[in-house]
Amino acid sequence: MGTRDTGLRQAWESAGERTTLKKVPEVTALFWITKILTTAMGETTSDFLVHRLGPGVAVPLGGIALVATLVVQFRVDRYVPWAYWLAVSMVAVFGTMAADVLHKGGGIPYLVSTAFFSVVLAGVFVVWNRSEGTLSIHSIVTPRREAFYWLTVITTFALGTAAGDLTATTFGLGYWASGVLFTVIIAVPAVGHWKFGMDEVLAFWFAYILTRPLGASFADWLAVSHARDGLAWGSGTVSLLLGVLIVGCVAVLTVTGAGTPDNGAGQAADQTAVPE
Repeated sequence: MGTRDTGLRQAWESAGERTTLKKVPEVTALFWITKILTTAMGETTSDFLVHRLGPGVAVPLGGIALVATLVVQFRVDRYVPWAYWLAVSMVAVFGTMAADVLHKGGGIPYLVSTAFFSVVLAGVFVVWNRSEGTLSIHSIVTPRREAFYWLTVITTFALGTAAGDLTATTFGLGYWASGVLFTVIIAVPAVGHWKFGMDEVLAFWFAYILTRPLGASFADWLAVSHARDGLAWGSGTVSLLLGVLIVGCVAVLTVTGAGTPDNGAGQAADQTAVPE
């Protein structure tokens, strides 16, 4: 058993250290726009599927679709816009389902689920940083780092979903006011980084987490009934409109190459990234 365990550990370490081309896009304005659209789409698509199919069918299907898109993302050898954003979109859908199942299926208050996912996310960050020495998205050049990245993304979506529902329902702000609240809060990392020298990695992940409740709050406001202070467009209609916008953004990213990472001379430095 000792020899076998040693072999498995060496295989894991070898896979984790094998370098690849960068597979995470550079952060641009279009990156944030597309990210917010996916968070909004994930909220309404999850609601639509769960209400139409029931959680017993929708959640397993969402999990299968998520795994399938992540397999595609891990198999490509570089950043491919459609593969990356398809994976992000499915993370948005399943992340919403995961948070909603805890509340609606398990009866867990949004305050508890928000605190739970916050602890989980902090744990992921700690393990990732101790293992790789950095949380920078510019260092995603090995399979192990990519695994940490996607685990973090999934957790941020679940956390953001719970936080958005917490402010909208538990705190009674409603979806529109919650969206405005998170719009104001998300300016903190932007201003903090550009004006006051806030750490780039901290600013990125701070903003990344907040895009989830921001997009989901406005999507719910568009979709829910007038009785819930929404515009009553319906989750199916909103999901379709957001899907079209996402496809348009991905098409622009593909054609223009905007956000495509530089895999030239800078890669060597990223492979040996130090804590930031």
